[in-house]
Amino acid sequence: MNICVIDVGTSSIRSAVTDGHRVICFRQQRTPPDIPDPGLVEFDASEMAGVILQTATEVVAEVGGVDAVAVTNQRGSAVVWDRRTGEPVGPALGWQDLRTVGECLAWQAKGLHLVPNESATKLVYLLDHCDPDRRRDLCFGTVDTWAVWCLSQGASHVVDPSNAAMSGMLSEDGSRWSDEIVGRLGVPHRCLPEIVDSTGIVGTATALPGAPPIAGIIGDQQSSLIGQRCVVEGQAKLTFGTGAFLDVYTGADRPISEKRSDRGTFPIVAWQEDGAIVWGVEAMMIAAGSNMSWLIDDVGLLADASESAEVAGSVADTGGVVYVPALYGLGTPHWDFGARAALFGITGGTTAAHIVRAVFEGVAQRAADLVEAAEDDSGYRLDRLRVDGGMSQNPAFTQILADTLGRTVELCPVPEGTALGAAVLAGRALGQWSSWQEVADSWSPRAVVEPEFAVDRERWRDAVQRASRWYPELTDLGL
Repeated sequence: MNICVIDVGTSSIRSAVTDGHRVICFRQQRTPPDIPDPGLVEFDASEMAGVILQTATEVVAEVGGVDAVAVTNQRGSAVVWDRRTGEPVGPALGWQDLRTVGECLAWQAKGLHLVPNESATKLVYLLDHCDPDRRRDLCFGTVDTWAVWCLSQGASHVVDPSNAAMSGMLSEDGSRWSDEIVGRLGVPHRCLPEIVDSTGIVGTATALPGAPPIAGIIGDQQSSLIGQRCVVEGQAKLTFGTGAFLDVYTGADRPISEKRSDRGTFPIVAWQEDGAIVWGVEAMMIAAGSNMSWLIDDVGLLADASESAEVAGSVADTGGVVYVPALYGLGTPHWDFGARAALFGITGGTTAAHIVRAVFEGVAQRAADLVEAAEDDSGYRLDRLRVDGGMSQNPAFTQILADTLGRTVELCPVPEGTALGAAVLAGRALGQWSSWQEVADSWSPRAVVEPEFAVDRERWRDAVQRASRWYPELTDLGL
């Protein structure tokens, strides 16, 4: 069974045809967000739609048709468009956008816990600018909603709970929009999409050759969780994309009662099937692969990512240099949006290779922070981590990661597990997989990396403290 999976990431859009085990054909186009000012992250939703349709059409045509389409995507971003014309009313706001930090503070003071990487305050910002009187007939969507709308040529305005939960406007049990939150924010119910199962036919992709059914919708991290076959309680994966996300599958019971725990993790809707929600625990690193982009595009220490392994491997250690990867602040467990990236320990003998290796080690140290927090909140010991994303293709980094975690690292058979996970959901809708245990039993890692030596984390913890609260006014968000 061939599934076309459209994966809308933060910096690129990928369309692939897969049977849930391997990728048959693939197209990717870079779509980096616009950053008009520090802390502002925008993208052109119309351009996004064009790339989605172009890449998906190409892969569907290459294989002569597919059985279904699935969508997986960056979460927490916000798109608003006119229902009649289908045209966006302004720039869409990316999940990393921090322009609503002040609004989040104000709502927190009023007892409503909202965070900048959710889409709720982004939606309010867009509505206030394009429809202050709330009279227009507008549609809101996270990126999955926008993609399905475009694929169905306006026939389907839907969202699955894994994405809806990242809006900050869902009820605590994950089943519906919260009337209280939506009302307090002044968001018209008519602009909100219908909440549907993550697996199931929700529309028809009439914009693609053959008009295949749209049979799966899921947020990218949850999709990677399924793609790496973490569908048994206590299994976990790490995805290193623009940011990095650790997700632990916990089953039918909500893992923690708080919106976010004292350890900085939060419960996520993993997926919904036949109206039943299953859950997970998530820990988040705001900047992972974006540190590599910084080395290449901004600092110029690398020509491209492909040479980073050789450069980092040319030195045995960092020469005492420690890098804190806080380009946009620190996520789990600190949640300090006032922290900033920092290099410590530079001397006259520090080379580019030392700095590149320090960046790898800093990202790995942040990953260890996520694991410790998730273990505390989930109650599971994570002895083995399944890993995907762009940085998982770098052998120098994966060895540093295994050493820093002190745990076995299993590498996903394809670079991005998101494609496989969304395909599994669409396949479930069409009867391809008889049970979730069958999905679990199909795991086959590309490689297994064992730790070679223990890593001291005390100097790392000291460096994090030094990089924290660089902008104190952004630190005390209580997020």
